[in-house]
Amino acid sequence: MRLQLAINVSDLDAAIDFYSKMFATEPAKVREGYANFAIDEPPLKFVLFAGDGNGGTINHLGVETESAAEVQTADKRLRSSGLQPSGITDTMCCYADKTETWVTAPDGLQWEW
Repeated sequence: MRLQLAINVSDLDAAIDFYSKMFATEPAKVREGYANFAIDEPPLKFVLFAGDGNGGTINHLGVETESAAEVQTADKRLRSSGLQPSGITDTMCCYADKTETWVTAPDGLQWEW
């Protein structure tokens, strides 16, 4: 597992250039209005969204897992701790087929598992 940080950017090309240099790695995936980096050091899934809110703001946070079973385990743990995750969904999101659940922090920040 690794943490995921998704931010909004106003200029995707400039952001890709900057973060490629900052993290010394090229994006793993680039699509229109979207890029993601699979960074080894520090272990981070870093995602850029163009046109989804003000540049430089957090889009959402998350935890990237290796399997759907880990998402299901997290959903059960979140529920048993009194939080209210969205429930398990299989979806196409961020240009990938995946299984996910979401939970909202008290200040409205969205966390994806």
